Amino acid sequence: MELEDIETVAVLGAGTMGHGIAEVAALAGYEVRMRDIDEELVQDGYEEIEWSVNKLAEKEIIDEETAEGTLDRIEALVDVEAAVGEADVVIEAVPEKMEIKRDVYGEVEEYATDEAIFCTNTSSLSITELSEVTDRPERFCGMHFFNPPVRMDLVEVITGAHTSDETLDVIEDLAEDFGKTPVRVRKDSPGFVVNRILLPLINEACWLVHGDEATIEEVDSTAKYGVGLPMGAFELSDQIGNDVGLHVLEYLTETLGDAYEPCPLLEEKVENERLGKKTGAGFYDYEDGGAEIPADAGREAVERRLLALMANEVGKLVGNDVAPVGDVDTAVKLGGGFPEGPARLADDAGLDELVETLEAAGEETGAARYEVSDGLREAAEAGGFYGGGASYDVVEVDRPSDGVARVTLDRPHQMNTVTLGMLDELADAVDRLSEDDDVRALVVTGAGDRAFSAGADVQALVLDATPLEAIEHSRKGQEAFGKLESCPMPVVAAVDGFALGGGMELVTCADLRVASEGSEFGQPEHDLGLMPGWGGTQRLKEIVGEGRAKEIIFTAERYDAAEMADYGFVNDVVPGDELEERALDLAADLARGPPVAQELTKKAMLAGRDDTEAGLEVEAQSFGHLIGTGDVTEGVTAFMDDEEPEFQGQ
Repeated sequence: MELEDIETVAVLGAGTMGHGIAEVAALAGYEVRMRDIDEELVQDGYEEIEWSVNKLAEKEIIDEETAEGTLDRIEALVDVEAAVGEADVVIEAVPEKMEIKRDVYGEVEEYATDEAIFCTNTSSLSITELSEVTDRPERFCGMHFFNPPVRMDLVEVITGAHTSDETLDVIEDLAEDFGKTPVRVRKDSPGFVVNRILLPLINEACWLVHGDEATIEEVDSTAKYGVGLPMGAFELSDQIGNDVGLHVLEYLTETLGDAYEPCPLLEEKVENERLGKKTGAGFYDYEDGGAEIPADAGREAVERRLLALMANEVGKLVGNDVAPVGDVDTAVKLGGGFPEGPARLADDAGLDELVETLEAAGEETGAARYEVSDGLREAAEAGGFYGGGASYDVVEVDRPSDGVARVTLDRPHQMNTVTLGMLDELADAVDRLSEDDDVRALVVTGAGDRAFSAGADVQALVLDATPLEAIEHSRKGQEAFGKLESCPMPVVAAVDGFALGGGMELVTCADLRVASEGSEFGQPEHDLGLMPGWGGTQRLKEIVGEGRAKEIIFTAERYDAAEMADYGFVNDVVPGDELEERALDLAADLARGPPVAQELTKKAMLAGRDDTEAGLEVEAQSFGHLIGTGDVTEGVTAFMDDEEPEFQGQ
């Protein structure tokens, strides 16, 4: 099955998650059949959707026509056959009990088509065990949304032992079509990614208070104002529901061992029905002010303990191949609202110190939760989860093999558009890698499979800039990209998806370019009344010739990877699932070459060009001159409104 084959989505369950998922699917244009066990429940769910959609229209996030169409696409049902009989994808969102879910799949299997894909919205239960209830384990996977689904960007797409790659690919495509960011969980490991970080964090907070090592106020002040998390650990537990957290920890203990043993403090809250915000009281009293967390009660020892527990879980996830470190950080940032991922936070704190914190706590208590994971020890020996060095927000640096470093533009939910901050981080990363004798080749790529980079962040870099600021923005991009072009080691650009505008200018700075078959290239600046401002007027002609460069820039057309290979811009075009391997293999081959000769060859080739510096300065001055013209205002406004511009030459 391909994404274009999916027309109808069945959602089983009309509760908080069920009706939220149904709304997301309908907003994306799919026909939705939402089913629950009785008429009252399913109608309540529909009314919640109606309220939410009307709110979106009221806030002008969607227009009235979209709101009406969304509601028209949702059918509320009780009959199972009517709900799933024609569905292409069935998303189950019933209560988090294995026996309930097993019963649901036994019934649904009777009526679903043979081709339908089954997805479970479980937050922690075994995908493999659930899939084996059905006759289609290869077409069964996890599709874990976060609450509320309409607002939360993350979807964990989880494999079971029998799940086919084709199933995972199409469900990732579906999540993207829903407007979400999918993160693939590569192994059916309890708790998947986000809950494997958040629940041990909450549990450790409870143990600290239970053992009289800290107060609730000290822990939450540390978490919120020391570590920088969006809320305190106890505040988070109340938000999730203390009963929900306890249930997940009990399941983790049952499946993974005593390291996840729930703290008696959490059990006590649940026994006393202090379940959190939903009952009006939990660790905080929500009928009398709620969570009031002091900003100055944090403690360094508490911060180290919380960071150490999270780092240990990252080590387990990465070491057991559940997810690579970058995906762990992306998932927790999107699903948990962290400003930085737990691996980045751990690297910043120093892994050696966090390992010592765990060892000391283990010696003192004998508790299994402090046993240092192999993944954490290996990362500490490597100098960090990201291989040591600086920590970045929108650029990721890792070492996938000996001699090879990889720089990833890491804004997948914004199509890796380039900001001023990204330019600073890219320049710093290239400088550091250029000084590292162990780096012999560099791969540059973009996170996700939608875009290498869809270009500059137009709002920030164009609409909000004065002409003088635009000149400086142009120079900053030229300088950052120039560092990549002139760095001593060979550079391979791995392009998957769009490489447009500034994204294509960045690709132009690489020595070799490998692209997936579905990739598209282009310099669309003239459609905005602009011109390439980060070296595109100078570097592109050196690769494809002046005639082709003018064609690409003046027409502002998009070109597929095969066309760009014919033009001599792309060196190799491969299927999407082979891109990473091909790029890394090519970089590994280059890393085995003579580094001094490679560096001098690059210098000689750059020196042999015409006076590029003069050309770059003209480009920067011209780019600044364009800012504030009527044509740029018309072009960018039309782009933002998805309309055709009408340039007046002003």
